[in-house]
Amino acid sequence: MRANAIALGTGIAAVCTAPLVISVTADAASDVLLTRGRPIVASTVLGSGYEAGQAVDGYPGTRWASAGGAGTQWLRLDLGKAQDVTRVRLRWEHGYAKTYRIQVSGDGVGWTDIYATTAGDGGTDDLKRLDGSGHYLRILATQPGTADGYSLSEAQAYGPGPVAPAAVAGLATVSGLSTGLADPRKKSLALQLVSSAENSTLNWRGEFGYLEDIGDGRGYTGGIVGFCSGTSDMLALVTEYTRRSPGNKLARFLPALRTVDGSDSHAGLDPGFPAAWRAAAADPIFQKTQEDERDRMYFHPAVSLATSDGLRALGQFAYYDAAVMHGQSGLRGIRATALRVAKPPRQGGDETVWLNAFLNARVKEMRTEEAHSDVSRVETAQRAFLRASNLDLNGPLRWRVYGESFSTP
Repeated sequence: MRANAIALGTGIAAVCTAPLVISVTADAASDVLLTRGRPIVASTVLGSGYEAGQAVDGYPGTRWASAGGAGTQWLRLDLGKAQDVTRVRLRWEHGYAKTYRIQVSGDGVGWTDIYATTAGDGGTDDLKRLDGSGHYLRILATQPGTADGYSLSEAQAYGPGPVAPAAVAGLATVSGLSTGLADPRKKSLALQLVSSAENSTLNWRGEFGYLEDIGDGRGYTGGIVGFCSGTSDMLALVTEYTRRSPGNKLARFLPALRTVDGSDSHAGLDPGFPAAWRAAAADPIFQKTQEDERDRMYFHPAVSLATSDGLRALGQFAYYDAAVMHGQSGLRGIRATALRVAKPPRQGGDETVWLNAFLNARVKEMRTEEAHSDVSRVETAQRAFLRASNLDLNGPLRWRVYGESFSTP
């Protein structure tokens, strides 16, 4: 394999804690296995029996497997404290990554590559003489080598240590619906909840062609999470769509989207842009691009941050919904305001107290904009779930948003 410089990425989700692993001695006498008993997170799991913890249990007969096929998937290891990482050993199953990176992070949000390749060929990758330090380590797979997604039977990291104390016993392996929004069913629920506010429907898949100017100063709002012509995300979406499908119906509007970015102007977009958007919505490539850009810009970073704060499904959804409306910088600003009065669970705080503080800060931010002064998507939805102590978002759910009632089984 050969190392390549590849741009950093973001994203994440499902939490589970690994059982004790069987130690494997590294080449250097001073290197120790850092992943013993440490929590691990996965972007997705194929189903029961393929959880992230299977990749760090020390048994080659078990494995983590991602849901879906092509696209970005990942495992993230919590090393317990800042650790120097000198070696990573990956044992791939049939579903291997052709392109992937090994990254470290101090906070679980910003990531630095310590290894990258575009020539993965499966089998066992024993990556030595690495040079990085972080509290977290992530294996970020961006291109599969087969049509079967990604699967690892073992993922081990080594360094000089000493190894952090074992993870809290009370956090023993989590699976199924309690894994948070990494569970495909819980993610689907979160997407419906956002769609109820963004599109007044639970059928978010029917909203690829939605486009209108709602008068909030952000120009056109469109698609499954309200990409806006005035806030850069619509420009990013159409740019990526054009990369994937150069001859698409929206490509000719890219110069105008660059011009109106940061304003509420339609200059260069009218009169043809709305019709072109609706026509493009029938293209499966555009649909997939909307989903991927939603996850890249909003879902994965928000859930990653919530997971780092020790939050379960409700908290992960609350962060994601805030990111959709306020952007990632807005989400972090709301979190910073909440930190003045409370602490998240990972910092020793109570989860319910923290979420109340976060939602209070969110409501305060929403009321600074006339277009978002109706705070029902928080008060009669997220806050209602919190009052019911439904931190795992277990059904049935009933809520109201902008005067409409919704429910799920």
